[in-house]
Amino acid sequence: MTTATAELLTVPEVMARLKLGRSTVYDLIRSRRLTSITIGRARRIPADAVRDFIHNEIEEAA
Repeated sequence: MTTATAELLTVPEVMARLKLGRSTVYDLIRSRRLTSITIGRARRIPADAVRDFIHNEIEEAA
């Protein structure tokens, strides 16, 4: 992943992609299961982190 191609998502965008509630997304961030960054006061989640999270969940379920 390069800086130029990294897509940063907002919490509401991640909520929509994962079909989860706001508090659940923040719990995943707090527990470090979902990587995020803070820019000023804005929380952003790299799209790659969402894909990695889904992949890890699938592996754990198998």
